[in-house]
Amino acid sequence: MNMIAWFEIYVNDVDQAKDFYQKVFQVELKPLNNPGIEATDGLEMWSFPQSFENYGASGAICKMPGVSPGGTGTLVYFSCEDCSVEEARIKEAGGTVLQSKLSLGEHGFMVMAKDPAGNMIGLHSQK
Repeated sequence: MNMIAWFEIYVNDVDQAKDFYQKVFQVELKPLNNPGIEATDGLEMWSFPQSFENYGASGAICKMPGVSPGGTGTLVYFSCEDCSVEEARIKEAGGTVLQSKLSLGEHGFMVMAKDPAGNMIGLHSQK
């Protein structure tokens, strides 16, 4: 069982966030419509690629009235083949690298960064 079922990364500028995450991770975010919430409620979500057959949780960038982005709280780590590849795209995509690729010994490697909205994210890989 995966303990994490879903994550949301809150942003104020959805287009800027989509551009950042799509450039860094070379993926396409897709609109996520919640049938229980009217579009006029101000909620806008764009989902990361997901497969319910594979290990790990998926999530979305999210804009919601009354919820602000920030660099504190829960930290989401994105799985990468080699986190230095995604690290190299962060600055050009509008983000900031806080900690370059760092060895975690037998636990792999990590990178710490901030997206353009100021959310802190982690990158993790085994090589």
